[in-house]
Amino acid sequence: MKIPIYMDCHSTTPVDRRVLEAMLPYFTEEFGNAASKSHVFGWHAEEAVEAAREEVARLIGASAREIVWTSGATESDNLAIKGAARYHVSKGKHLVATRIEHKAVLDSCHALEREGWEVTLVEVGKDGLVDPEAVRRAIRKDTVLVSVMLANNEVGTIQPVEEIGRITRQAGVLFHCDAVQGLGRIPFDVEKANADLVSLSAHKMYGPKGVGALYVRRKPRVRLLPIIDGGGHERGYRSGTLNVPGIVGFGKAAVLAAAEMAEEAARLGRLRDRLRQGIERGLDLVTVNGSLEHRLPGNLNVSFAYVEGEALMMAIKDVAVSSGSACTSASLEPSYVLRAMGVADDMAHSSIRFGLGRFNTEEEVDYVVGLVVQKVKKLREMSPLYEMAKEGVDLSRVEWANPH
Repeated sequence: MKIPIYMDCHSTTPVDRRVLEAMLPYFTEEFGNAASKSHVFGWHAEEAVEAAREEVARLIGASAREIVWTSGATESDNLAIKGAARYHVSKGKHLVATRIEHKAVLDSCHALEREGWEVTLVEVGKDGLVDPEAVRRAIRKDTVLVSVMLANNEVGTIQPVEEIGRITRQAGVLFHCDAVQGLGRIPFDVEKANADLVSLSAHKMYGPKGVGALYVRRKPRVRLLPIIDGGGHERGYRSGTLNVPGIVGFGKAAVLAAAEMAEEAARLGRLRDRLRQGIERGLDLVTVNGSLEHRLPGNLNVSFAYVEGEALMMAIKDVAVSSGSACTSASLEPSYVLRAMGVADDMAHSSIRFGLGRFNTEEEVDYVVGLVVQKVKKLREMSPLYEMAKEGVDLSRVEWANPH
């Protein structure tokens, strides 16, 4: 077993060696620009790009012509939301999303608010799940687009996207789904979900960083305005020289996900349960955040009462985990996702996200359980609040003296 141990697969995953092997020739021998139509170097690059397009499309039940390459999920979210909104501005200026969407979705919506759009953010339940009926109620005559993620990046909850897709289709509203955290981890089909726009990324599924895709439905046809102008690449939706090695890697990662997802999900579910049960056996006052039933197999988000999450992360520095999402981890604010789920600030501050992945082992899980239990006990020994709570004091009723 190698230290440090990586358990932060929601922020990124290591590139699978089989993916790297597929990519390597496209840095050296096959280095052509896929837009160069006049020689064999360009033709080979284009063939590789189109083969990868087929593989990524197949993973989500789409056709290759519906896949637009981007630099990653953030760009895909921006293109989907801003591109659709600006194209359909004559229909209305209202968008619907949920409170727990990724920042790339929420901040794209906020950017449109500054252009005069109105955004309704739907609440989620204590389990982190969106009620499809709440989405239905939020839709108005001037609503252009609804954005609901497939699975949450912090608490791993899997949203009822098929029901939401039925509602948006009935209402004649576009449905954007940020599928980044679920892609390659759980089955997802654009037809079953009635999704019109779907954001995808390679680096959450053992592919390289810096490459993503946006699914854009052809029937009924979805129209977008580009947010990057230039040579008219990707049918005018996204100009810029294609990242051929990255795209090849994304294609290979999609092939591996399709072949191994079911087996891998079962194994990760067992590892996750082993981690959870080990922690719960060793410690009291531990809360799992989010639905255990509708959840990504490798996700465990836990609050340890009377322990500061940042202090615990420092105490277990040999294990890579996170508090909150990687995109907002520079902030000391409690997680907006946990807040939206009604988790109290002190419990939100004590939360740790474990993201198990393809290369984690039982041995690592057992080591992490032992380390977490030991360090939480040690930190709680230093906490007078934990001692008072154990003695039955209701801390919410305590009146603290003002030190001044």
